[in-house]
Amino acid sequence: MQGSAATFVMALLHLGTLVAVFIAFHETIWKLIQEAFRMLGDIFTLKFSLKNMNDERKMIMMYIVASIPLAIIYPFKSIYDSIVQSGSLIFLGCCFLFTSAVLFISDRKDNGTKGTKEMTYKDALFIGLFQGFALLPGVSRSGSTIGSSLIRGFSKQFAVQFSFILGIPAIFAGSFVEIKDAMEIGATVEIVPMIVGFVVSAVVGFISIKMIDYLVKTDKYKIFAIYTLILGVVTVGLGIFG
Repeated sequence: MQGSAATFVMALLHLGTLVAVFIAFHETIWKLIQEAFRMLGDIFTLKFSLKNMNDERKMIMMYIVASIPLAIIYPFKSIYDSIVQSGSLIFLGCCFLFTSAVLFISDRKDNGTKGTKEMTYKDALFIGLFQGFALLPGVSRSGSTIGSSLIRGFSKQFAVQFSFILGIPAIFAGSFVEIKDAMEIGATVEIVPMIVGFVVSAVVGFISIKMIDYLVKTDKYKIFAIYTLILGVVTVGLGIFG
């Protein structure tokens, strides 16, 4: 498969994952969308205020704030990618170890109880910073954002939901850029494989979300920490001795 076609397919797979997120959290997302339109109406009529916001409006603001670090870090993504493409296994291994460290630290935290009402802009920036780190190859976006949420004392249910909904703008924007680049190059992809890939991506994405939710809530989250630790050590070892 040519590079442009592969880029187009990857974008469709990401959009399939996005569909899975919408299905898994459809009730919450629908409430946020409705509130977003009401908020825009208040902004245009000069009625918007940061005081006395309801839960949905507050979460919209938190998602916006949490997305700021990613917007700042994203322009440097090509630098990280070029390091890995140059064959730096040590750098890639360190990224795996970073994910492992975040997961291990969050696993040792007591079960948090914070939710929407207790969340602050400082919490949002902290979690958003870890989403920015996920641009590094080998760093899990969901692992970083769920782990950082647990470190800040949020409940497991809230951490999982906030993490995946936070990823919607990033996934959508990334997919849009990939599709735009592929179309400019003149990518051609067969319709049937494209549809199959999109559907399979959505199904697998939904199953993955449910699996992660189950592992986090049943304190089996450490499995990912051990996996990324082993993967990181092996990768760094290959970079040093291979």
